[in-house]
Amino acid sequence: MTQAPARPRAVRRQHDREIVMLAVPAFGALVAEPLFVLADSAIVGHLGTAQLAGLGIASALLVTAVSVFVFLAYATTAAVARRVGAGDLPAAIRQGMDGIWLALFLGVAVIAVVLPTAPALINLFGASDTAAPYAITYLRISALGIPAMLIVLAATGVLRGLQDTKTPLYVAVAGFVANGILNVGLVYGAGLGIAGSAWGTVIAQCGMAAVYLIVVLRGARRHGASLRPDIAGIRASAQAGAPLLVRTLSLRAILMITTAVAARLGDSDIAAHQIILSLWSLLAFALDAIAIAGQAIIGRCLGAGDAQGAREVCRRMVEWGIGVGAVLGVLVMLSRPIFLPLFTGDPTVTEAALPALAIVALSQPISGIVFVLDGVLMGAGDGPYLAWAMLITLAVFTPVALLVPVFGGGLTALWGAMTLMMTIRLLTLWVRTRSGQWVVTGATR
Repeated sequence: MTQAPARPRAVRRQHDREIVMLAVPAFGALVAEPLFVLADSAIVGHLGTAQLAGLGIASALLVTAVSVFVFLAYATTAAVARRVGAGDLPAAIRQGMDGIWLALFLGVAVIAVVLPTAPALINLFGASDTAAPYAITYLRISALGIPAMLIVLAATGVLRGLQDTKTPLYVAVAGFVANGILNVGLVYGAGLGIAGSAWGTVIAQCGMAAVYLIVVLRGARRHGASLRPDIAGIRASAQAGAPLLVRTLSLRAILMITTAVAARLGDSDIAAHQIILSLWSLLAFALDAIAIAGQAIIGRCLGAGDAQGAREVCRRMVEWGIGVGAVLGVLVMLSRPIFLPLFTGDPTVTEAALPALAIVALSQPISGIVFVLDGVLMGAGDGPYLAWAMLITLAVFTPVALLVPVFGGGLTALWGAMTLMMTIRLLTLWVRTRSGQWVVTGATR
């Protein structure tokens, strides 16, 4: 009798340890990736304003192009984790290789599109006559590294599915350091200017991809998994990733609409919006790290046929999402007076940002649940539902956001619309998880 309550506590502690072991390294890897752009900006910024402007436009295009294919990591994580749970490591690695081959083919296709259309893409972003040549140079060279970037995404998904988030952290940190050294050496030492920055990034990304491939290939040889491209497996990976692509594009559309509306509110509001969006993205990394842990653990539980374990993990991760979201919200609320002066000395920008930041702070527990449930359903391979849920969210959010300038609500109202967006996502995800329809056990869904 006295030991009965101990079992749930012991299970929760076990889940907590596993979540921390997976989420903390995942957070480090997530944060390391944006530092590539920051390092490039810091180095290129000393070349001149036109070079920095060109880098900003080209890197925005590259980040968008790569982020669209983030499903390579998400779908691969879920598929590999299921086979790990089923105890079939050769099939797990085989599944991972299919994802890597898909990443390579997609990367080559993107190069074929970007190289000839680089000038048109740069002009579409409204680059000035002085910045455009630098932007085109950086985009064309950096595009050569896109296959490596996509391979990194897919291989990261393989290792996450294998319950390993430490190796991606080590590779990301090493890549960041190598990128910085190469950029300094090629930009200033070799005198290549912005082209040197692009080549440094390409070399660093290729090095990261090579390390990942070595790790995966060793695992394949150890377990006797085939390395040859399997058309049926690659097609299955693409089919699993297609709904997540729809989800990602819908989310990107929401962020673009938000920025476009903020621009219509005035210079002070768009400046404040950019500051808030940067912070919101950083908070998202912390919550996404928990979601990544959820993808790996849920996929493994379902692959092992442990439906009850998957439900228990889901409940515990929701508690983590609420707790971490609440802590982040308190930190944002308390740090507002310190945070804003780091980015602006304009009192009108600060005045616009303060109430909007309060909305962001209050919505963090909601965001925490959303990220966690998103990860749970991704881990379960429930991509089609996630796609439809995000399309519904986009359909509801768009008219609300577009009406903000009409009714004069300002930036606070716009971020209120963003909170509404997250609330809609919460409701759609909560309905799905409560239904239990996501709980499909077995090595494949």
